Amino acid sequence: MVLLGHRATVLRVSMILCRISAVSRTLARYGRWSQWGDGLLHRALSFSSSRCHDSGSAQGLYRDTVLLPQTEFPMKLTGQKLLDREIEIQQKCGFADLYSWQRARKAKKEFCLHDGPPYANGDPHVGHALNKILKDICNRFEMLKGRQVHYIPGWDCHGLPIELKALREMGTTGLSPLQIRHKAREFAEKAIARQKAAFQRWGVMADWDQCYYTFDGAYEAAQLKVFQEMHSKGIIYQDYKPVFWSPSSRTALAEAELEYNPEHVSRAIYATFPLTTLPPKIASEKGLEGVSVLVWTTQPWTIPASQAVCYMPNAQYSVVKRADNSQLLLVATKCTASMAALLGTELESVCTMIGSQLEGGICKHPLLPDKEVPLLLANHKTMAKGTGLVHTAPAHGMEDYSVALHFNLSVECVVDEDGKFTEQAGSELQNLPVMTEGNDKVISMLKECEALVKEEQCVHSYPYDWRTKQPVVIRPSKQWFINTASLKDRAKEALQKVRVLPESARGSLLAMLDSRTYWCISRQRSWGVPIPVFYHKETGEALIDKHTVSHIVNLFKDKGSDCWWELPIETLLPPEVLKKSKAGPVTDYIRGQDVLDIWFDSGASWAAVLQESDPRADAYVEGKDQIGGWFQSSLFTSVAVRNKAPYKSLVVHGFAVSEKGEKMSKSVGNVVDPDVVINGGKEPSTPPYGADALRWWVAESNIFSEVQIGPNALNSARDNISKLRGTLKFLLGNLRGFDPRVQAVDPKQMHYIDQYMLHLLRKFSIKVTDAYAEFDAGRVIRTIQAFITRDLSSFYFSIIKDRLYCDVEDSLGRRSCQTALEEILDGVTRAIAPILPHLAEEVYLHAPGHDQDETLFKSGWIKSSSVWRRPGLEEAVEGACAIRDSFLSSIPGKHAAQYDLTIAIEPGLLFELMEFLQEEPTSTSSQLAELMMAARVNLTSELPRDLPPDVLLKHGTFLINLEGGVIREDSAYSIAVVPTSAARCPRCRRYTSESADCLCPRCQTVISQAH
Repeated sequence: MVLLGHRATVLRVSMILCRISAVSRTLARYGRWSQWGDGLLHRALSFSSSRCHDSGSAQGLYRDTVLLPQTEFPMKLTGQKLLDREIEIQQKCGFADLYSWQRARKAKKEFCLHDGPPYANGDPHVGHALNKILKDICNRFEMLKGRQVHYIPGWDCHGLPIELKALREMGTTGLSPLQIRHKAREFAEKAIARQKAAFQRWGVMADWDQCYYTFDGAYEAAQLKVFQEMHSKGIIYQDYKPVFWSPSSRTALAEAELEYNPEHVSRAIYATFPLTTLPPKIASEKGLEGVSVLVWTTQPWTIPASQAVCYMPNAQYSVVKRADNSQLLLVATKCTASMAALLGTELESVCTMIGSQLEGGICKHPLLPDKEVPLLLANHKTMAKGTGLVHTAPAHGMEDYSVALHFNLSVECVVDEDGKFTEQAGSELQNLPVMTEGNDKVISMLKECEALVKEEQCVHSYPYDWRTKQPVVIRPSKQWFINTASLKDRAKEALQKVRVLPESARGSLLAMLDSRTYWCISRQRSWGVPIPVFYHKETGEALIDKHTVSHIVNLFKDKGSDCWWELPIETLLPPEVLKKSKAGPVTDYIRGQDVLDIWFDSGASWAAVLQESDPRADAYVEGKDQIGGWFQSSLFTSVAVRNKAPYKSLVVHGFAVSEKGEKMSKSVGNVVDPDVVINGGKEPSTPPYGADALRWWVAESNIFSEVQIGPNALNSARDNISKLRGTLKFLLGNLRGFDPRVQAVDPKQMHYIDQYMLHLLRKFSIKVTDAYAEFDAGRVIRTIQAFITRDLSSFYFSIIKDRLYCDVEDSLGRRSCQTALEEILDGVTRAIAPILPHLAEEVYLHAPGHDQDETLFKSGWIKSSSVWRRPGLEEAVEGACAIRDSFLSSIPGKHAAQYDLTIAIEPGLLFELMEFLQEEPTSTSSQLAELMMAARVNLTSELPRDLPPDVLLKHGTFLINLEGGVIREDSAYSIAVVPTSAARCPRCRRYTSESADCLCPRCQTVISQAH
């Protein structure tokens, strides 16, 4: 009542001021303004100042009549308030129960994202954040779209790093496998608890009480079923062949467990193998009896195991004579010049031949005088480095082993499990570590027997154990293998049906498949899933078949894999199983001690986790290191068992690196801890950013390359969220008191500019939806920012403020605007929700139009409608915008509201479209005037002839394209811009009043209706 009384007083004062103003103009015109007039005006203004909040300005009279934005939604949240608010949102909006809720609801389609299990050996890091948040963005989008999300988080729990950390705490001597396993499990469980808590704090949606762990008995049982099926098909087999062997871990390694050190330094040598039987071509030449084959190797320690020297059949070779000592050497012709420079002497070519003419040659082993070494052809050698001739040690090289198979050479291993020479290498070398003292001793022995021609330092890429960071060797061992060569073609065929993002990663996947001929899956450790095999005590023959494995599967399902060591062998291999397997008494057998490679552990996860109805995930989302890891192991196991890939899509993202693009390292001091990112650190330079800022960083990044993180990226994320909050606050503030359920305006009755914004909102929602569907959250953010900056802040918001603030509260125009704003708020909030769930739910708590206990994530995706696309609407508004651009560019740096605008368009489509926006010839309040933001707009078919001298003229054209190009018209228009003669209204501040002290007609109407 007080406010109404105040407004009535304001209205009366306003009318007095208007009458005084009119009288003053009349009296002034006749020179009759008197002291009486001055006094009347003074008394009126004195009265108004005593009744207004702003005593210094007439505009203060109307402040309370203007509908300014009001909302309790805070513009900024920082520090502890931000952290408390995020936790409050998680609790209030049911983050913990959301996954279970959506699993229980009815849905037509399911979306399955299978979680590649992170390793349970440490604290959560930004690599985890990048991966888990990416997955969560995808899952939340799919859930909002109405799909039932299947996402079960998991952990990879076995393996050497965990075992080594357990051993470090317990010591390494006298421990049983069970003691090691119990300590390793304890360590893994603690790491899982820390990681799980972090993932929940990041807002990752899942049922955190129903995760999968590779050390669970049910998981291990499912894994062994896959093992058994592959074994029964002959894809898994036992063999004695070279493998990557880690002396520092005392176990075999698979290719995926190697790291290649590009800075490894080797003592490379050039050594001679004297020819004892000359090839026919060389024998036919006179005086060439003392020829030696010159070989080059970066691994001198392999010389004692040499069985052959290989050449390329189509390359050209030369016998050359050294000018300094007349020594005759056989080398590839292409290498002659480089060898001469290396040896510091001229090399005279004595004779040449092609490689195939070297067949039949035999050398004497430089260190083993009684051993003959044949010359053999092999196509895998190159002349990029060396002499074109390479000594071949089948036990210590993968390609060398292939030569041995082809020519039936013996595979003699001279290195033990500790990486030391065995007795077979000779008494001088026995027990020396091959990579250090053993290497030195071999070089020394070659020098003593005058077989060493040259030694040099060679920096090259060399495989290291990815866990111990120590070099590996290649040595033969009796291991269990997967014959990947037999699966390769089927795997490639299956991969062709898989969508790969980015597509460039497909080439890397195929190249990895090509490079792998077999996969060693046995490990000589305790912490893992035991290979369910029994060995005959006398013959060493393996006992493994569907009967033995099925029995072990059931035991593991009930008791877990510890029972392999806990139970007596009579329980593991009972009489009924022995009978089915047609095996002898149980006393003839011992259980195997090897465990499965953890890549087989995790690679079989599709069988243990995915639903049996269709055990194919819609997507696997992991880092690029999984191209040779989990992506590949999953593909091989699935193709072997089911002849199809376990995934429909692969999303391959880059690594998280420092702001300088460097790999994160504690020693360098550039590690970014996600806990410090969220909660802040001890230094002022590490403020708390909250979980949403971390999520924004993930979403905004180009995930298909290396993803940089640091203060700049995090500050940018915080600032961008702050700008977004400002837009959301504006929207919320202008929707105060508006209930779209009862006050929304029918789209057909809305102002055209409001309808147009709904049309833009629909286009925006389509772009956002497409970007999310393509796993491109970065494009989502760019689309959101462009919509807010270009379409809302710079365009729509600047146009509608007058209508929002100054029109009658429940007028059609204002409600029309609020209807559009509510749809925009809803659309933008849902668009950001998968990325910023905390902010989205916070906005939803303040937004109108829904029940108080309803949450955004339970209410679906953006509700755009085809009704928002009306024929001619887009062309009408965009035609007006083209004219608006011409108008605004003609008055650079000046206020559009201070000008009258005349628009001249010849009769035609464009004129008819402009009439949608302004039916009358001249108006200060039409939709066209609002859009132009001018004082007055005149719409005419031609410019008037009596334009004032200060007029600004401009001409332009606009192409109208209707009905998909069926109707096209290039329409010309002209504009004339002149300063307005109207005064500025003290309430709305538009130049539409008769005088500066008088309300404009619109504001007078509003004030009069207010009481």
